Amino acid sequence: MSDFNYNATPTATQILIERWRRDPHSTYNTWFLWPERLKNFRSIRRGIELVVDDINGGTFGNTYRGSSLETAVKSIAEQRQMFKGADHAFLWKPKLRIPDIYEHPDNQRAFARLLHSCNCCDTFDAIVEAIRRIDALSIKGLGPAVANLLYFIHPTLVPPFNTAIVNGYNALTGSKVKLGRWDHFLTMREGIARVNADHRGLLSNDFGAVAGLLFDIGSGRYTAPPIGDDASAKALWQTELNKVREESNAALKRSITDQGEATSHTDMQGMLRDLGLSLGFDVWIASNDRNRIYRGSELSCNCLGAWPLVASDTVKLIDVVWFEKGAPTVAAAFEVEHSTSIYSGIMRMLDLILSPSTVTSAPIFIVAPSARREEVFTQWRRPAFAQLSQVEVRYLPYQQLHDHSKAIVRFGQGLKPMLELSERL
Repeated sequence: MSDFNYNATPTATQILIERWRRDPHSTYNTWFLWPERLKNFRSIRRGIELVVDDINGGTFGNTYRGSSLETAVKSIAEQRQMFKGADHAFLWKPKLRIPDIYEHPDNQRAFARLLHSCNCCDTFDAIVEAIRRIDALSIKGLGPAVANLLYFIHPTLVPPFNTAIVNGYNALTGSKVKLGRWDHFLTMREGIARVNADHRGLLSNDFGAVAGLLFDIGSGRYTAPPIGDDASAKALWQTELNKVREESNAALKRSITDQGEATSHTDMQGMLRDLGLSLGFDVWIASNDRNRIYRGSELSCNCLGAWPLVASDTVKLIDVVWFEKGAPTVAAAFEVEHSTSIYSGIMRMLDLILSPSTVTSAPIFIVAPSARREEVFTQWRRPAFAQLSQVEVRYLPYQQLHDHSKAIVRFGQGLKPMLELSERL
């Protein structure tokens, strides 16, 4: 593995990054700027905490399937194309006995210590120390794929990791990083940090942006600038870059479809807002959606300006919450899952139920298209949500809201109409 050797001309790399940022189908636009991304961070962190709790409490079990780890890792794998396959490294391969954290209790506890240490620290040096401790144990099959978990704990300190990111890094820098080794990962991380620092104005403090660039290079969507001063190689690279732009323009129709999905999510929030207000409730709109426009005005119009209870930032991201009029009492909570992770939505509801200041028997609604009904029920059956077994969690289809919202506004009282339109999980 070579030391960091960033020989591509800054001008060429800057051209690449600027073109990549404008591409509506780059990971920068499809994932990094995805409105749901930050919501998922909080949910995944909560899932990682559950893994540590299960291992320390002796309830983790000896298999991946059905474990809290499967729940957390699958949620990561749902984070658009860049994380597809993130669970492969954690699938139990009995013939190879990897990763050896399911049938080896000491290794399992060491894995929990790594996650706990990284969750409690706030410096990269402390993370490196935790990594070196587990690397010294030489646990079979437990390598840098774990960085995908650590990224969602410390996005400004640890980059995501997969084959495409490694290939993209090697192509951009001329390095020879290998998969599966923590020492190579740590060296790559230092190189990524330098690339990020050189182009901070076009990237982000969050390593997700630069990792997305490397992913798109490593997966073949973009070609890295040639290393060296070969004029013909640079001309060929520029031609390939222009080809990607032409392909992106031709695929603009798909981008319009994506915008339509976001609008549908906002429409559902707006409909639930109007229903809540008409039924006499105070309404809270998710803190990161308050300025979205619905029918000519902001979603937060006529809604609560502040969350009336002591609560985490995660709880304040629940799409719509109805409170009893003039009182800090939750009457109902709604998560709209148009095309995003249902797991993450349920995790936000779990945080609401477990919040020290929340005492509620209010129904919780997962609002989703009819085509996602089975997915909603499948996610609900996960062992990680056993704590919600005594809570009334219900599935509310889009179509029911569309068909009956006007009648509810005109004739409805209290929560009875919403309960009749939904079914209990």
